[in-house]
Amino acid sequence: MGSWNTSSEEGFILLGFSDWPHLEPVLFAFISIFYSLTLFGNTVIIILSQLDLRLHTPMYYFLCHLSFLDLCYTASTVPQLLVNLSGLDRTISFGRCVAQLFIMLSLGGIECVLLVVMAIDRYAAVCCPLHYTAIMHPHLCRALVVFSWVGGLLNSLIQTSLVMAMPLCGHQLNHFFCELPVLLKMACEDTGGTEANLFVARVIILVCPLVLILGSYAHIARAVLNIKSMAGRRKAFGTCASHLIVVVLFYGSGISTYLQPVQRYSEGEGKFVALFYTVVTPMLNPLIYTLRNKDVKGALWRILRRGTDSSSRRGNKNQ
Repeated sequence: MGSWNTSSEEGFILLGFSDWPHLEPVLFAFISIFYSLTLFGNTVIIILSQLDLRLHTPMYYFLCHLSFLDLCYTASTVPQLLVNLSGLDRTISFGRCVAQLFIMLSLGGIECVLLVVMAIDRYAAVCCPLHYTAIMHPHLCRALVVFSWVGGLLNSLIQTSLVMAMPLCGHQLNHFFCELPVLLKMACEDTGGTEANLFVARVIILVCPLVLILGSYAHIARAVLNIKSMAGRRKAFGTCASHLIVVVLFYGSGISTYLQPVQRYSEGEGKFVALFYTVVTPMLNPLIYTLRNKDVKGALWRILRRGTDSSSRRGNKNQ
């Protein structure tokens, strides 16, 4: 019988996608491309938010933090997944497994709360446009981001502690990272009490934020319907559309993984859902915000034009 104590000596073997060996080279190629795009897209958004004064607004302040979270999210799983797919090393030590579980739950929890903060920002922009700058004061924005981080870290600490208290059987994890439902399925004893506590923690970090987001958008929808001009409605909807798409992608995959009973959790399906929210969603987020956003595209062109102008001036001086 294994436990977290004995696993601390031997670690775990991550089976990854070894059930589908013919898929591994294809997955390796696609995930490498997606990871590169994720790093590039999110880094560009962070740099633009810092360099362009027109983007020094609450919306882009929160977006910058979302991009940072996506970078951390992929960095905590994708490099290891690529090593796993290459067949070089499929093992993970006990310490790294616990750290990965804590980091992934933390980042997921922080993003849950941050998406609520972004919904509040959109509510203030659409429903209270005249008082927007007074409501979304820089001090409040910083406080809301700190609250997101503290809330996500505390929730993760509780969930990780509950999982670590369980004895586990075996050393093979049928996943590509230390995912919570997979660890629960490895439990050697009845986990009813632990699962109930974990479910409460997951409802707090997943369902409560989602209810707040839906409530914000109910008020936003009412305000948009009261706008008489179609141009005004289109503009109001445009400020919220990108955030709504990100919310649907993030919460859809999160709820399907974390709010179903452990007995119904399928490792095979779970791997591909996890692949979606650890690889695909962080890559799509920058595209969603840039392709639908004139401010970000304008900032990018201004930075590029500034760079080409300065290089041409240097070239003229050299001549």
